Amino acid sequence: MASVHKADLGEIAAAFAINQWRRRLFDGLLEASRLLKAAGCARLYLDGSYVTGKPIPGDYDVSWDPVGVVGRLLPRVFRDFSNDRAAQKAAYAGGEFFPSSAAANTVGKTFLEFFQLERYSGTRKGILEVELTTDPLI
Repeated sequence: MASVHKADLGEIAAAFAINQWRRRLFDGLLEASRLLKAAGCARLYLDGSYVTGKPIPGDYDVSWDPVGVVGRLLPRVFRDFSNDRAAQKAAYAGGEFFPSSAAANTVGKTFLEFFQLERYSGTRKGILEVELTTDPLI
């Protein structure tokens, strides 16, 4: 059964930032994580092809916990979903960011729930949870 697996950013780097392309993606994730934490975000959830065995993943997807986030401290780009989230992708090395409690689809699943489903089969899969408040890299 799939579930949420806790990991810190150092563990994620060791497991997934294993080549130049993956390091670039990780650097974008690290920068975004710092900004989310500075705005009061306590945790995020990581998904996407980055957390697979693909040598050259297309992206990474983040669902961030909005509880405690101070809106005026959150960079505007995290609220910009226009143009297929082009501003987010440009700012953070291909990453896309969604509030975890926001509706991800028309059947009412939140992004946190949606990230735990395989795209084509609908079967459950695991995702990574990063506790930003205690992460040693930020």
